Order: sequence, then C-alpha cells, then structure tokens
Amino acid sequence: MSQKEFVSAREVAERAGVSRSAVSRTFTPGASVSPETREKVLAAAEALGYQVNHLARGLMRNESGIVCLIVSELSTPYRATLVSALTERLQNAGKIAMLINTDRSDGSVDRALRQAIRYRADASIILSGMPDKSITQQCLKSGLRLVLINRDDDQQGPLRINMNDADAASHILDAFLQAGCRHLAFANSQSGTPSLMARERGFVEAGRRAGLEVQVARHGQTGYEAGKTLAQHLLSRTPRPDAVFCATDLIACGFMDAARQEFSLSIPQDLCVAGFDNIEQAAWLSYDLTTFSQPVDRISEAAVAWLSSPPEQGSGEAVTTLTLKTELIWRSTVRRA
Repeated sequence: MSQKEFVSAREVAERAGVSRSAVSRTFTPGASVSPETREKVLAAAEALGYQVNHLARGLMRNESGIVCLIVSELSTPYRATLVSALTERLQNAGKIAMLINTDRSDGSVDRALRQAIRYRADASIILSGMPDKSITQQCLKSGLRLVLINRDDDQQGPLRINMNDADAASHILDAFLQAGCRHLAFANSQSGTPSLMARERGFVEAGRRAGLEVQVARHGQTGYEAGKTLAQHLLSRTPRPDAVFCATDLIACGFMDAARQEFSLSIPQDLCVAGFDNIEQAAWLSYDLTTFSQPVDRISEAAVAWLSSPPEQGSGEAVTTLTLKTELIWRSTVRRA
C-alpha cells in the first residue's frame, strides 16, 4: 500500500478480517478478545505501521495524559536531575510531559500555559518556588490537578511536597559545633524561594538556640557566581566565619573556590562548608562537599502516583502536604569530631 501519514483502525480491521470493535478491544488493556483475533490484529497493525491515537481516545474520556512541568532554573544540576526523574516516571505511567520554562518574566510563560490548557492538559507539576503564585492559581482555575514541589502556596486542592529544611539546618549546625566552629554564616541567593528561606531561618534559629549569632548574606541568583561573591563578602568580615552553610551546592562550590583561591583558606582546617542538594559536582574530588541529598526518586514517585490516582482519592478541601527528610552526605568539607 502507498505510504500514509496515519493508518486508521478501520484499515487494520479490513486487513485482519475482523470488526472495528475487535481492533479497539485488542488495544484496550483488560478488554476481552480471543488469542486468535489478537494475533491477527497485531500482525495487521505491525504490517501497516498502525499506532493507537491515545490522545483522541483520552479526549473521549476527557483525559489527555498530558502533564505540564513548570520549571525555573532548568540548567541547574539539581533541577535537571529532578526533571529527568519526573519525565521518566511520567512516561512509565503512560503520560506525556510538556515542559514550560518560567525563567523569563515576560508574557511567554502565560502564553505557554494557556496553550497547554488548550491541549487539554490533565495536570501540572510546579518544580520550584520561583514561578509566581498566579501560575498556581491559573492551573487550579483551569481544572488542572496540581503538584507543588518546595513551595508554600496555600490554595486548596494540590499535593504539596516539601523537604524538612529546618531539620536539616539544625543537623548541620550540630555538626559544625562538634567540629569546634563558633563563627557561623549562612550564604544564600536573593531568589527568596520558600525552600531557600526555610533553610536560612532554620539555621539562624538553630544558632540562636545554641547561643550563637549567624551572619547571613544574600546575593544574586542561585548559582556558582553568587557563591564567589558571597565568599568575598563574608570572608572579609571580622570575625571571619569558620563555618558556612550554603543554601545550595552550586553556591557552595563558588564559595569554596573563592575561599581557597582569593583568601588562601584550607577546607576544612580553616573553614568548614556544607551545601544542599547533593548534585553530581558535590562529589567531585575538587569539592568533596558535605551536603544534604534531596530524595529525588521519592519526590517523583509520590508526584506521579498522586496524579495517577483517581481524583476523588487525590484531591480534597485542603492542601495535602508530604514532608520528606533529606539525608546528610558526609564528605571532607566538615571536620569530624
């Protein structure tokens, strides 16, 4: 036969010598069809290059299987790892991931989201605290099921997945104290996302409980360059910090390089440093960074399982919050007692 862009189920039925409904049952999980009929249909479909139109079939059920991933700072190692884990699980669950990049502050994000809604997206996952809360409201107003990761939105209906940032901050403060550190600092960006600010507040409060003042410095976007600038600022102070908790690993990497190259400090002998995220670079020999690992697999598993459950089991009158623990990964940037 001549090559066509699409092969219809009717053509498969004609080639297999069966009814159109038999083709439909063959490609419907759990439907009743005899082994002989199934074999004929599959052979005909293979010969013709037939593919089931899941989008059309889903729209008949008012489900498209499309899930929007609303992401900022996509180029950062942690965010890229999380997107990779989520897309893999969504694909394994038979869903389609549609990526919306929210780094730009113009109307492109709103247009992209509206386009996704026109494609009958079923749900959205917002992967960070940076996208404006109006995006959350627009998703809910459009009837999308919603998963919020590391955010503090209080709208009714979504699943909210957060880390126990305050607990992690308290844990690393104890490690610094056991290492004999008494001049503490927290290095943060100016992004002001809920997770970054929760780590900052947790560390400052833990220091206060220990009778110590924590110096706080914020600069720029959440990345390597901010870490370098923060080191220049904090390490020029008197007294100079002997322990620094960085809001992310990228900040910590920039901070450590500046501390070594510009201030000739030895880590951890002169300065203890800890980060957060456990990105790939944290394990590189030049950093060997003590850090907290976010449970990416658990986050993606919980998000996709919730979205795959019937709406009556996954939604409610209040926000459903899942708080996950982070694991402290000990490396060489903090002295062990």
